[in-house]
Amino acid sequence: MARPLEFRFKIDDLTLDTISMKRLAEYLDDLAVLLGESKDVHLARIESGSVDAVVRTEDTFVPKIEERVRSAARQAYEPEGKGSQEAGRAFKAITDKLKQDKTGAVFMFEAGAEIVRFPSGKKISEPTFGPFNQEGSLDGVIVRVGGINDPVPVHLESDSQTYQCLASRVVARELAKHIFDTPLRVYGIGRWFRTGGGKWILENFVIRDFHSLNDEPLVSVVAKLRAIPGNDWNKLKNPLIEADRIRNGDDEDGDD
Repeated sequence: MARPLEFRFKIDDLTLDTISMKRLAEYLDDLAVLLGESKDVHLARIESGSVDAVVRTEDTFVPKIEERVRSAARQAYEPEGKGSQEAGRAFKAITDKLKQDKTGAVFMFEAGAEIVRFPSGKKISEPTFGPFNQEGSLDGVIVRVGGINDPVPVHLESDSQTYQCLASRVVARELAKHIFDTPLRVYGIGRWFRTGGGKWILENFVIRDFHSLNDEPLVSVVAKLRAIPGNDWNKLKNPLIEADRIRNGDDEDGDD
């Protein structure tokens, strides 16, 4: 039995507040030609933040659409390559608009796996290196769990930013129990890029496991430590300073 699946067309630097309705319609018109299957591909929604068009179709059409888009992208570099000429022209039309708007875009599965990235019209100020896959962890609060694909998109919000993550349906089901509630530490593999200036940029993070972070006040934690018989915490004049030193390190240079 056929089931619906979703793709995303995401424009990097434009938002619903900065792109005109006419320009957005032009992008969507080209995208419809690029994807083909005009009667069976539907616009599901436009998400805020970067312009993020989510299109939906039945899973039986997914392989054909994926190959059509990849072939159209190859034609941008190999004009004599195989594939639909109509799709190739649509791919070029989107690329030309991105250059005019000085931005980039990506077409991907709803869960985050990239299918093609359009040539960027952004001015490149520094080189990037990667991607690199690295085991690690992220801290934050779950603010969104959703999507019909597997793995499931999960948005984790920290004090400074929102991370776009992925998780299996089993893990996502457990994460959803903590949405908008308990701060979590999630563990898994991150996909990173490094700029020439040394800045690390996280593209996505696949969550494998997680646990709740204890938000108990430090004063209460120290009081519990001091209540344990035979430990040195009772001898400290200011255990809060010591706890902070342990957590953040000693800034002293050791000179007399």
